Amino acid sequence: MKIIGIDPGLQATGYGIISVENNFELKCLAAGVIRPASKEMSLRVLEIHEKLLAILHEFIPDAMSVEDLFTVYEHPKTAVMMGHARGVIFLAGAQRGIPVTSYAPTEVKSALTRNGRAGKVQVKQMVLCMLHLPDTNLPDHTTDALSLAICHAMRTCHPLSGMVKSKG
Repeated sequence: MKIIGIDPGLQATGYGIISVENNFELKCLAAGVIRPASKEMSLRVLEIHEKLLAILHEFIPDAMSVEDLFTVYEHPKTAVMMGHARGVIFLAGAQRGIPVTSYAPTEVKSALTRNGRAGKVQVKQMVLCMLHLPDTNLPDHTTDALSLAICHAMRTCHPLSGMVKSKG
């Protein structure tokens, strides 16, 4: 199974694609950040959408996990702006026939570290450990995206999840 995790943002959208083998061995297939060049909103969301469609076409993931919106924002406009990025991400998933699941940041942190209030450093260390990656300078958006993919794998593919899905 291949899972793409996406950390939505209008200035930087992180993505991470993992594969999950039968023995729950996780492997990073690709990861990066989409950074739209335009300052104009319509062109920015178009660029996120087009680049994400190209990534989905290349890797053909079975599932997509996206960071959920926070329930409380100090600046409500932030939630609206994030909604634009999430909208084109969900659209790309639907266009490619990929089921999309949202996870709250606390659920992702809890899945990886057993602490819903874990810091970015602790989450990054778990991502690197679980994917057997060297200690590189992964951008936070990329680490967050990979953590979303891992969370989805743990919730749907792990033998102890109670939700193991077979392909066959």
